[in-house]
Amino acid sequence: MRKKDRPTEERILQAAKKIFQQKGMMGARMQEIADEAGINKALLHYYFRNKEKLHERVLYEAISQVLPVLGRILSEDIPLFEKIERYVEEYISLIAQREYLPAFVIHELNMHPGKLIAFIRKLENRPDPSIFFRQVQREVQAGNIRPIRPEHLLVNMLSLCVFPFLIQPMLVKGLGYDKKHFDKLMAERKKEVARFIIQAIQK
Repeated sequence: MRKKDRPTEERILQAAKKIFQQKGMMGARMQEIADEAGINKALLHYYFRNKEKLHERVLYEAISQVLPVLGRILSEDIPLFEKIERYVEEYISLIAQREYLPAFVIHELNMHPGKLIAFIRKLENRPDPSIFFRQVQREVQAGNIRPIRPEHLLVNMLSLCVFPFLIQPMLVKGLGYDKKHFDKLMAERKKEVARFIIQAIQK
């Protein structure tokens, strides 16, 4: 049996990200991924038995790269508004480099919710929002921000950052944008979303 090598595996993963992003999990074919990676289909199946295993590997690698970064920001000892600004900027930057990730997560949550949650729970440095929640509660009690449940604030931050990536095809095609325009819009949202959230809660 031939030994698996990391460069070939990495080429496959990069190819899979591209094809999955273009066609989704259901629309992608292993032959397309093999062609994109510059290998034959038999070799692709040697590295990954089927499309589901490959999809899972791409998804879980991306999550393991993104969540710890966001978790560290939520746990940092910095002022709340600065934390919101840093979180939003980093989140949008991370997703912009992995545009396939939001749709991947939605698909996995629909198909295997328990499996994904179990994976996240096993991550080292996985996000622990409790520090952020307590910080928000202190700011509310001190009268520095409007009353809001910390969970709602975090969900607002998450959804405002990620939603445009989920509807990217509609924005690009339906509104006549090209990819360059979309990327520029997402770069602008790093400031716009943070400003919107902070203005909504400050007194």
